[in-house]
Amino acid sequence: MPRKFWYLDHMNEELGLRERKKLATRRALISAALRLAVERGLENVLVEDIAAAAGVSPRTFNNYFSSKAEAITSPQVDRARRLAVEVRRRPREESLWEAILEAALAQYDVAEEPEWATGVRLLLSEPTLIGEFSRAGSAVERELAEAVAERTGTSVEQLYPRLVAASVGAAIQVATDRWVHTTPPAPLTPLVREAISQVAAGLPEPATTARPQEEARP
Repeated sequence: MPRKFWYLDHMNEELGLRERKKLATRRALISAALRLAVERGLENVLVEDIAAAAGVSPRTFNNYFSSKAEAITSPQVDRARRLAVEVRRRPREESLWEAILEAALAQYDVAEEPEWATGVRLLLSEPTLIGEFSRAGSAVERELAEAVAERTGTSVEQLYPRLVAASVGAAIQVATDRWVHTTPPAPLTPLVREAISQVAAGLPEPATTARPQEEARP
């Protein structure tokens, strides 16, 4: 059976009973929001519906999320935030890009998580969700930039850490988009590895890519 929301499982080992119950409630709300949005369409789902499906009150829902869009996008935001945390935890003897790659692979090994895949597909198809994720993404990107700055002895206000963070975010986004539209389904991890590795290498021009003027010749 797939491990739902495995990216939060590590927290169970560190939290007390009360915190684990809160985490379970949060998971239930995310799962209910996603399921109802897929079944009915996002515009036809109310906070009250999500709360009822999760077995809690609307007030409890509001203690965890400010909107149904935030509930649905939170797994993606959490995963991106964990990336910054893991970059900080990686061994210092690793190069920056090795640390980023290993941290990213640990967060995006989701080949056996159909619920997460469903959430990503829904996110990419709903303008409201795209907007919510973009707003949250700005803060998450800064967290990764701060982690990069710490590892490189730079300031988060400098260009380098912010460019690295933005590039990593773009690479993961492109890899995820390709994964969602791949038929038959394929693991996401190799795509993330390839995307980040290409960015780390400076995006060299593929040897097999013909230049526009060459393609135009008879």
